[in-house]
Amino acid sequence: MDGGIRPEVTGARRIVVKVGSSSLTTAGGGLDADRVDALVDVLARVLGDAARQESAKEIVLVSSGAIAAGLAPLGLDRRPKDLARQQAAASVGQGLLVARYTASFARYGRRVGQVLLTTDDTSRRAHYRNARRTLDQLLAMGAVPVVNENDTVATDEIRFGDNDRLAALVAHLVRADLLVLLSDVDGLYDGDPSTPGTSRIAEVTGPADLEGVSIGSAGKAGVGTGGMVTKVEAARIAAAAGIPVVLTSASRAADALLGRPTGTLFHRTGRRSADRLLWLAHASTPRGALTLDDGAVRAVVQGTGSLLPAGIAAVEGEFSAGDPVELRDGAGRAVARGLVAYDAGEIPRLLGRSTRDLARELGPEYEREVVHRDDLVVLHA
Repeated sequence: MDGGIRPEVTGARRIVVKVGSSSLTTAGGGLDADRVDALVDVLARVLGDAARQESAKEIVLVSSGAIAAGLAPLGLDRRPKDLARQQAAASVGQGLLVARYTASFARYGRRVGQVLLTTDDTSRRAHYRNARRTLDQLLAMGAVPVVNENDTVATDEIRFGDNDRLAALVAHLVRADLLVLLSDVDGLYDGDPSTPGTSRIAEVTGPADLEGVSIGSAGKAGVGTGGMVTKVEAARIAAAAGIPVVLTSASRAADALLGRPTGTLFHRTGRRSADRLLWLAHASTPRGALTLDDGAVRAVVQGTGSLLPAGIAAVEGEFSAGDPVELRDGAGRAVARGLVAYDAGEIPRLLGRSTRDLARELGPEYEREVVHRDDLVVLHA
């Protein structure tokens, strides 16, 4: 295994590349221009000549580093813990980060386009379609989309939490052929890489390959939010959506993108899906919960129907129409997640009642599903 050129990589036309803060910035905060240029040199070689009508490859760059880049200019010696100062650092750093990418890619005649996302932008149907159209159009026009979480406005409730997961979901959004996760570690190891006797795991074909593997949770540099745990989880999400993943260090990006046997290759474990339900499952944060009776649980988990008021036994939380909510069974286990069509305050008077009765008493606008099947994803069968 892993002895030669990887066809999953060489055959990929549309590639999502994610790079972490520690690969772009100094330990004390601030962008390292040489590191940014080195990464862009690699990506530009993969993209080829900007003057060609159709490049053989397309790259979407998911880049961390906005908060880290804003630390030094604001006189901060470490990443702040409070959200307000993180947002201030991101506001300053995001401009510096994109300006650096713009200048660096310009050396190769390439333009970049900034795309900032929150989970709200991608779990709702209309927003999801708009995000896809924007990214597709940038690629069609030969630009390199530079994607990051919108840290300047995102609240705890609508944050992705780490850009590894964001990268996996962006790869699904743009129908990528490959995801490459770059950090300060050259792959997944079967233990702490600094401990003698540990070795790199060359390939992962499924969950069984990771049984008994100790995965650390912290990065080296202390300027980002991710660690190996988030990278493996991102690889699992992408692989389950039919997208192979290479996990390696930024210093080995060229080898990784040429298909050479570097880092860890996660093989596909599922089939490609064209819908946005992957985002609903992995990017949304429930604002409340609906407890279902046994019949509704069966209908949601095993059937193809929507959730109707008659199947709801209880409601909790404060949410508005369009927010994500958990759907729970009688034991409190989350069996599904969906976008609710009512405000939390409206649902108590609907509990256990048929849509026909509700329409007759309250009006025709109440003859609708609480969660439509198109806005529902099953979590546990």
